[in-house]
Amino acid sequence: MKHAKRILIIDDDSRNIFALQLTLKSRKYNYVSCQSAADGLKVLQTDPEIGLVLIDMMMPEMDGYETIRAIRSSGIYPAVPVIAVTANAMTGDEKKCLDAGADAYVAKPIDVDKLVYLIEKWL
Repeated sequence: MKHAKRILIIDDDSRNIFALQLTLKSRKYNYVSCQSAADGLKVLQTDPEIGLVLIDMMMPEMDGYETIRAIRSSGIYPAVPVIAVTANAMTGDEKKCLDAGADAYVAKPIDVDKLVYLIEKWL
């Protein structure tokens, strides 16, 4: 069964995007991806089918924290669910992500079952 809403992947690393796409495709999720926060914000402004965002926290130029804050303050998609994805899982990172406006947090390497559970919960 195809899911009606699309998932937006924002990650500067094409390997991470590829891995997330494989996971989503195998479960018949619709998705779109981009490699910068600026492009991700443009997608949110132009694609009304986005129902959830998976965002890497460590990106150049505009990191995930700044991007989540921009999403929350945009007025366009302030309530879109955001799942923070990070490789730097250090003490306090989850709270920092949630404080920035993320709805959930997943550390890399990603536990696929946890990720799918969170997507289902928020989508």
